[in-house]
Amino acid sequence: MVLQRDAPIKILGTASAGENITVSLRSQSKTAVASANGNWQVVLAPEKLGKAFDLTVKGKTTVVLRGLLMGDVWFCSGQSNMEMPLKGWGTIQNADEEVSKANYPNIRLYTIPKKVAAAPLSTSDEARWETCTPGSVMPFSAVGYFFGRKLQQELNIPIGLINSTWGGTQIEAWISHAALLNDAHYKPVMQGAGQSSFDELLAARRKSEEAYLKELQREMPDVADSASWKRADYDHSKWSTMQLPNAWESLPKLSRLDGIVWFRRSIEIAAEDAGKPATLHAGMIDDNDQTYFNGEFLGASSGWNFKRVYNIPAGGLKAGKNMIAIRVEDSGGGGGIWGDSTELYLEVNGHMYPLKGDWGYRIQDVLHNTNGIGPNDYPSVLYNGMVHPFAGIRVKGAIWYQGEANTGRAYEYRNALALLIKDWRRMFNDPSMPFYFVQLSSWNANNGNSNKGSEWAELRESQAKTLSVPNTGMAVSIDVGDAADIHPANKQDVGLRLAALALRDTYKKTVLASGPVFKSFTTEGNKVKMNFTSIGKGLSIRGGSDLKGFEIAGADKKFYPAVASIQGGQVILQSNEVAKPVAVRYAWSDDAGAANLMNKEGWPANPFRTDSWPGITVNGKFKPGLN
Repeated sequence: MVLQRDAPIKILGTASAGENITVSLRSQSKTAVASANGNWQVVLAPEKLGKAFDLTVKGKTTVVLRGLLMGDVWFCSGQSNMEMPLKGWGTIQNADEEVSKANYPNIRLYTIPKKVAAAPLSTSDEARWETCTPGSVMPFSAVGYFFGRKLQQELNIPIGLINSTWGGTQIEAWISHAALLNDAHYKPVMQGAGQSSFDELLAARRKSEEAYLKELQREMPDVADSASWKRADYDHSKWSTMQLPNAWESLPKLSRLDGIVWFRRSIEIAAEDAGKPATLHAGMIDDNDQTYFNGEFLGASSGWNFKRVYNIPAGGLKAGKNMIAIRVEDSGGGGGIWGDSTELYLEVNGHMYPLKGDWGYRIQDVLHNTNGIGPNDYPSVLYNGMVHPFAGIRVKGAIWYQGEANTGRAYEYRNALALLIKDWRRMFNDPSMPFYFVQLSSWNANNGNSNKGSEWAELRESQAKTLSVPNTGMAVSIDVGDAADIHPANKQDVGLRLAALALRDTYKKTVLASGPVFKSFTTEGNKVKMNFTSIGKGLSIRGGSDLKGFEIAGADKKFYPAVASIQGGQVILQSNEVAKPVAVRYAWSDDAGAANLMNKEGWPANPFRTDSWPGITVNGKFKPGLN
């Protein structure tokens, strides 16, 4: 393992009641007596950098830990984009090469097993420290590894990386119950969410689920004829309707549904297209589907985050009315046919038939939750199980990549992230502990933009607002995202940008760690002049001569793409649609990958807006409780 240099070293354990314990490290030796319940601890004086050494703990028996290093320990946490391994359930770019070269004896890795807990745990016993090798690094956090590798290479000191991650998790799961309860923002909703045992939480879940199922079953018609729902001649005119694409949780009465839902709609095919081979683009489906056209099976797929495309053979299309039926099974989280509306259509003979709009739907089955308490089921359960075991242990700092699961409450996130930082600094006993985080990357979640509204842009803004907390830094990642994949493969640049923040702010190295940051703007007629800081050697354009991503609006609050150019250290904007600009936005969309302002050193500009007009998430509030 790596122990944190230049900080008190807490060693704790268990033994027989009254047993005398001696802990020896280098020239230090301290003793303790196990309490009545068997617990003991000693605190050793800080140590400087050091090569491999032994730690000896002697009581009735002797335990020797060999090969320890004194260096810097970083706590790496968040949801799936921090969890994503070098190779495993996701694969980063150049994975095989990166894994094969990962021989770093001075980097040590520790992955905390996924664990929820109703109350704070004091230990994490299921894992062990490993030396960084191709075998040990493969399942480890890619972002954490690239961050730690850069620090180790630049500083030539031992680096310890603690990986505490769980995909799809909300930030409130990672904050202590006490911090939430004492926070002015969260206190009102936390009054009814006391710290309970798992038995109490499970009993509350059963009660809540039974009531919800009763309510749903009143809505559910007889499903005895569900075998007929795929047929072309089945009459679904009495079914409820839903706008697609959309997750079914968008409907209040289905907001907690896990189960099986059928979707049907008819489509009118022109005579000139009848009989010809066609392609059905069914969008993204969460989680699994079976798809039929005019009663004929087209195919089935599993997985929530890829587009369904099915071929309809020649002769399958009729002139006039045709019927599409899709059986969707969702086992947890979001469910339904979702994604960009432009991805839901039928293509034949060079013609496109849009399929967005009203679809009939009917619930076939409701799945009961039999998995106990999940990470998003109750506040603080991940803090309790995956953070608090390290309470009082000193670390150099923390890195954080999370927010995708909070986009629906993006405005609230500015409060949440600041609270988490304060809470963790208290737990790690370091009020100024460095905390560096990744701003959400580009992904076309819902085709959000300035005029429609964008939850992802608002979440990025809340992340940027958190930079007002001292000793924090933000790595911008919109340029290395993937519009079609919420888990982009380029984790190298993300880790390197986090490392640059640490090198600059924690280790006081002279390095650039940011792209252009909006400072101010002025207007002259229909032109806007933008000023930036952190421009390095000058402003630049990534990937071409056209500067993209800027929009301007007048008093009507309607945004139009701006013609943008770089003149000296400024960006000049104008649009023929806006005679009197009052507001500017940059990279304000779910998928902001086209935005291409950077400095000449290659760092992307931070997304921003100059207005303070209310967004679409301003009223979103955390609601603790078991679903």
